[in-house]
Amino acid sequence: MPETKRSVKGVLGGLLGLVGLSAVAGLLVTATVTPAIAMAGFTGSTAMSLFEDLPDNLKVGTPMEPTTIYGTNAEGKAFQLATFYDQNRIPVTFDEVSPVLYDAILSSEDKSFYEHGGVNLGATVKAVVDNIRGTSSRGASTISQQFVKNVLIQECEKGVSPSEEDYSEKLNACWTEATQATGSEGVERKLQEMRYAIQIEKDYSKNDILLGYLNIANFGGQTYGIEAAANYYFGTTAAKLTLPQAATLAGIVQNPNRYRIDKPGGTGTDAEDNPTNGADDGYADTKVRRDYVIKRMFIDGKITEEQRDAAYETPIEPKITPSTQGCAAAGKNAYFCQYAKSIVENDPAFGETKAERQENLRRGGMQIYTSLDMRVQQAGIDAMAANAPVYLDGKDFGASGVTIETGTGRVLAIVQNTKFNETANANRAKGETSLVYAADKTHGNSNGMPPGSAYKLFTLIDWLEKGHSVNEVVNGNTRVFNNFTVCEEPFYNDEMIYNYNKQRGFTGTVRQFTAKSLNTGYLAMAEQLDTCDINKVAERMGVHLGNGGPVGGEPDRPNKQDGNYPYDSVLGSKYIAPIQMAGAYATVANKGKYCTPRAIDKVIGQDGKEMTLPESKCSQVIAPEVAATAAYALESVMQSGGTGVTARPYDGVPLIGKTGTHQSFATSMTESSTKTTTMVWAGAITGDFSMAQTYWNGIQMSQIRYYIARAMQGAANAAYGGDAFPAPDRNLTRQVLRDLPNVVGQPLDQARQTLENAGFRVNVGEAIDSEVAAGSVAEQTPGAGRVAGGTTVTLVPSTGKAPAPEEVDVPNVTGQKFSQAKKALEDAGLAVSGDCDGGDDVTAQEPAGGKAAPGTTITLVCD
Repeated sequence: MPETKRSVKGVLGGLLGLVGLSAVAGLLVTATVTPAIAMAGFTGSTAMSLFEDLPDNLKVGTPMEPTTIYGTNAEGKAFQLATFYDQNRIPVTFDEVSPVLYDAILSSEDKSFYEHGGVNLGATVKAVVDNIRGTSSRGASTISQQFVKNVLIQECEKGVSPSEEDYSEKLNACWTEATQATGSEGVERKLQEMRYAIQIEKDYSKNDILLGYLNIANFGGQTYGIEAAANYYFGTTAAKLTLPQAATLAGIVQNPNRYRIDKPGGTGTDAEDNPTNGADDGYADTKVRRDYVIKRMFIDGKITEEQRDAAYETPIEPKITPSTQGCAAAGKNAYFCQYAKSIVENDPAFGETKAERQENLRRGGMQIYTSLDMRVQQAGIDAMAANAPVYLDGKDFGASGVTIETGTGRVLAIVQNTKFNETANANRAKGETSLVYAADKTHGNSNGMPPGSAYKLFTLIDWLEKGHSVNEVVNGNTRVFNNFTVCEEPFYNDEMIYNYNKQRGFTGTVRQFTAKSLNTGYLAMAEQLDTCDINKVAERMGVHLGNGGPVGGEPDRPNKQDGNYPYDSVLGSKYIAPIQMAGAYATVANKGKYCTPRAIDKVIGQDGKEMTLPESKCSQVIAPEVAATAAYALESVMQSGGTGVTARPYDGVPLIGKTGTHQSFATSMTESSTKTTTMVWAGAITGDFSMAQTYWNGIQMSQIRYYIARAMQGAANAAYGGDAFPAPDRNLTRQVLRDLPNVVGQPLDQARQTLENAGFRVNVGEAIDSEVAAGSVAEQTPGAGRVAGGTTVTLVPSTGKAPAPEEVDVPNVTGQKFSQAKKALEDAGLAVSGDCDGGDDVTAQEPAGGKAAPGTTITLVCD
């Protein structure tokens, strides 16, 4: 028999290429079992046909193995987040199993394993005869035959979906069919085992067959393979098993669900229906089987008499150590784990159907390496614990933070205030959920959160794409906005919208509106745009509703305005996953390139080869100059006077950002370097309550977004750095000249409205007497013409009273000829009297000088 060197997985995977028995082996085994077959009513020729008709190949895949998801720790090394399995199995190499376990399994199951060629002919014939007689349905299988049997069971179990109602019954049927068949079925099963066993012995080494058997065998329930069994039943490894432990596990293999020792209440009942083989009787059935194994080991010379007796005296004391599967095992990283798991369950890279993908997750033995970076994640965990309670009494409160890499879309961290629990709602404690608040329905069963003013980003981008400047001045005063356009159709509105805390609006630049997050300023901008275009910008930048629908609603809906309602489309009342909003801001930081969020870096399949990753791409969705100018506006949010300055880590890394508040119950903070982007959301999950009026541990709940975002972005800056943002486009930051209309003569309120609507600030001076009607504008400064947008125009109203005539200077004409003097006075607007001729000299005048009202008569005296 060739001793071909093969790996452990090679042994299991090599079964795919089994070929039929050689003629010599076939004839030998057939001749050996023919008498037994004849006893069942078969003739010799029929027996030969039965044997030769067996399939030539044992068409099996590799055994079901758990899938493991990994993250990266602060030292840059992969660590296990969670495992998923139907069968808990941890394959090991030959040297990772204690020799005492090999001795125990061989002495009790196949003492001549290293001597036969796969079949113990004498013992097999006896077992076949017993099967035909119906006196036994088991027995005499070699390790090689048992390996074959377990592979066949495995293949049967792979065809059973956990979603089937009778899942457990079908699994039991797989085991029964492969182990308990009697009569002719039992004969055929034995022949099948023998034939494959002989071929396996031709293709693999003895050690590989023995190890393959120990890696595939069931040890009760979902526990498969010797390593998982050692972990589960005794809290140790296969390499460290003691003699009593090894003998116990070797005994369990014979009848796993009868001899398992994780059922303190017992695995069976006696004639009087009392439980047996439980903690009360010291697992009596298992101990009998264990002691039989110990006895066989002593008889075979594997242990001494002293070791035997000591082992007999050792009680069975299980140390059950469950291997928690699923994302609950990931602790504070559970929500990131759940997000990654959802990708496996929903992306076609892992299977054509969802059922196939779920099966691959639990059975495919994949090693999934995620983008989780604990340098950022741990900072978020710590900040969340310090600032956000797990729950608030009487309030359905939630908080979530996500950080992504701008140039790749890699999700670096997902943190949440709640405790992860996948059980039914009725069985959860306060503050427990499996919903991933950072994600959408597909990736965490959440319907998204209202981002509030963070959604203003898309109005800003549309504004710039339409050629407007961030230094353009717009009337952002508080008023009713009723001049919107929705999908090229006019939209009338009579609802008054206020700024945060009902602050007054102002006429200012778009950059000022952005820094202050002025609702009325952005609504004024939107009046010059089309809200359908605003939502199309959002969709281009990777944003969709939490339920998966488009943010602008269905394009063929009868009333297209529904999904593009102006206030929703500007101020952010739509329910959107924070991770989508983070991706949009990352697009600005990434010079206009949007990268689809991704959480999986590498997947190693059960065959050791890298698998194809879920599709991910980066594409230019907004022009670089638009992105640079938007970043210029968003930088003001993180500077002195901006609404996001509290979230600055003050580490020297340039940042852009945007705050968001939706009504009183939802808050958000988004900030980004050129390398990483963070978004934090906190608020009411259902219902509403005032975040500003709610406190926890002395912290105002409306402020926690700043502290968590600052911690996560600061950690990301430390790990990934960040560069200066590109300079804004000159045209998109230009000062915009506007036509200043002439409002002299208009009523003051009308004049003010006219100027503000045109984008000018207005200052009102003291009223003056004027021929203009009272309350109307008597003067304006500057006067009508082309001036910079936002110029302050001073309006002077009229009192309505005619102004008193202005006095004029009375010239002194004494000494002049009368005709000259008369002309000078008349030119000054004065009248002249006096008994003088034109050539006479003026010797006196009354009045002699000073001021006088126009038309005053000046009397002249002449010589």
